[in-house]
Amino acid sequence: MSDYSKSTSIVIIGAGVFGLSTALELSKRGYANITVLDRRLPPVPDGSSVDVSRIIRPDYADVFYARMGLDAVKGWTTDYAPFFHRSGLLCVQSEGSTQHTYLEQSKQNLESLGASVTIQTFQGNEATSRYPGIHGDLSRTQGYWNTECGWADAEGSITHLAQKCSKAGVSFMTGRNGTVQNLITRGDSKTSKIIGVKTEAGTSVYADTVILATGAWTPHLIDTGDRTISTGQPVAFLQLTPEEAKEMQECPVMIDLSTGWFAFPPTPGTNLLKMARHGYGFETTTTASNRQSNSSFSAPKMSSQSPFLPSDAEKSLREGLALFFPRFKDRPFVQRRLCWYTDTPKGNFIVDYHPEYEGLFLATGGSGHAFKFLPVLGRYVADSFERKASQEQREIWAWTATANRLSKGDGSRGGPPRRVLRPEEQACL
Repeated sequence: MSDYSKSTSIVIIGAGVFGLSTALELSKRGYANITVLDRRLPPVPDGSSVDVSRIIRPDYADVFYARMGLDAVKGWTTDYAPFFHRSGLLCVQSEGSTQHTYLEQSKQNLESLGASVTIQTFQGNEATSRYPGIHGDLSRTQGYWNTECGWADAEGSITHLAQKCSKAGVSFMTGRNGTVQNLITRGDSKTSKIIGVKTEAGTSVYADTVILATGAWTPHLIDTGDRTISTGQPVAFLQLTPEEAKEMQECPVMIDLSTGWFAFPPTPGTNLLKMARHGYGFETTTTASNRQSNSSFSAPKMSSQSPFLPSDAEKSLREGLALFFPRFKDRPFVQRRLCWYTDTPKGNFIVDYHPEYEGLFLATGGSGHAFKFLPVLGRYVADSFERKASQEQREIWAWTATANRLSKGDGSRGGPPRRVLRPEEQACL
């Protein structure tokens, strides 16, 4: 069980999917003194959990996440049904002649778990016959489609979750009073305890336990070593006409695991076509004086991000368009930015107590795939918080003593190797 009583004061830093889902679940379990801090009220504009869409799928090469994904789908079709669009998911391999390992294992996991989903493998233009809204030449591709998958309105889902937190009695602090500058530590190097946080406004907020749900911003507060690295992933939108959007309204979510490129059906109401790359991303070079270590790290700035994409990132997005939607490959992007992941070596979350700081619990390391678990994520995190999670979960989500530097993640990434943004590129962020 937890080391804390239900009257324990809990400060959660971060109002994204980890922070809000944890706050709601802990309140359901009777914890009555929970405060969430963030720079803005949720949905936080530059947070990784906020945008017009996120992929919802149980297709995972790791059976733990496949099982958890099926659990989450139940929530998306009930409490969060107004935000879920069952468009289907088209998983494509555009390079290589043998079946992509991740695709094959994902299909096997769903079948072994007895999932009531319809998975159909395809070769070449069988995909465009099934989804005529895709007008590119897929003759050299292979993969499968899963008709039970789809996408969620991320901003709407987070807004709904935040409202549920407020109704449950969770408090929020935002603005300068919610912008955490550093953790307040008591004790020496052997018996350090986190007793609260210091904010940008100069105020101190004390608590019995602090939960870091700060995603890509985590390195601003603690040194995670090689356990995590924050990477920017390219995202862009182009405007379709109503006629073009209508032609594509039956399209699925599309992902090319060879390149990392993925796209969503046109967003209802705006006819925006969103695309991104689930790849290895871009690093920055940042320093902060409020960490245990003064070494540099990669992380987004504390302020909102600018509409900037490196030229090679834009090129990769247009190459994806050229394959799936060649008529649009040269159309100007109306929005663009980097979306920040908190990557871990194998794509596993970090949901665990910090071994060196009493009173510090982490719920981070989303690795670009945590949002889909929104309806159930808090339950899993709260189990770890109360020290009653399964051994499997404890091991997968542990704060490990050492970690190998991120390389291939969980096998779902595609595209070029990760690189550090050049100084002139970082100046554009």
